[in-house]
Amino acid sequence: MTFRLLVFMFFTQGFLFPQTETFTEKNLVINRHIDGTLTSPANNTDHLAIIIGGSGPTDRDGNQNFLKNNALKKLAYELAKNGVATFRYDKRIVKQIRLRSIDPNIMFDDFVEDAIAAINYFTSKKIYNKIYIIGHSQGSLVGILASKNNVHGFISLAGAGQNIGDVLIEQISKTAPQFSDQSISIINNLKKGKLVNNYPDALTSIFKEDIQLFMINWMQYNPSESIKTLKIPILIINGSKDLQVSINEANMLKEAMPDASLKIIQDMNHVLVMIAGDDLENSKSYNEPNRKVSEELIEHIVTFIESNK
Repeated sequence: MTFRLLVFMFFTQGFLFPQTETFTEKNLVINRHIDGTLTSPANNTDHLAIIIGGSGPTDRDGNQNFLKNNALKKLAYELAKNGVATFRYDKRIVKQIRLRSIDPNIMFDDFVEDAIAAINYFTSKKIYNKIYIIGHSQGSLVGILASKNNVHGFISLAGAGQNIGDVLIEQISKTAPQFSDQSISIINNLKKGKLVNNYPDALTSIFKEDIQLFMINWMQYNPSESIKTLKIPILIINGSKDLQVSINEANMLKEAMPDASLKIIQDMNHVLVMIAGDDLENSKSYNEPNRKVSEELIEHIVTFIESNK
């Protein structure tokens, strides 16, 4: 191989595989409950988005034990490439599972407390002039409740507009209509703060005794009422292919806050990727980490943050 050819290959490989770093990552411990990752763009930025994950033992990347889609990790990376720093963190239950020391008394309000702790941490550091919250799924309500102070903008991403009890009634009536009446009765009792010991075996994962106090706490909040307390810019985003949170939920939040911006992304699903096919493809995508997050989603978030800096 000639020297000239070697030189040519060296330079073309440099063009094909650029070494420019677009972002950096740093793991942070906020407190004994919160471990997370700060993802920063290569160029300095004075604004930060804190990403709050959805229900279940969801880690900072958006994954659970048997579901790996990296939704929140990919969201953070794409935002960093567009000049937005993010902090995403493991839910406290994730850390407890890893340490094999699970607190059976975790409440929904604990998640709000954790989000506020993250906000206060970065506020005290005075590195960023403005802090935004991106709440995904359950994290939307957590974000609403945490955004009373030191937050400059809120983004609801696949967030419910109605009480979680009503969401469950709607979901059960669609997927297991034979349990609809029983579910309504059970949820009405939980809304009143009453524990229930008679429920269908098929719905044990929803109504089992050791999570009822958590559900009772969660059911104290109505997102469409809670969001009215915010005095900051709001962006509401949902996907038309979301199997868990319908567009109607986004519309409820918009109706509660007419000044909020509403974006419905055609064909985006709950884990923030585009679905061209049917529900089977949609479900499979929950465990396909190589799918790209919606480009339109990134555009909307970046535009919102840039316009409210």
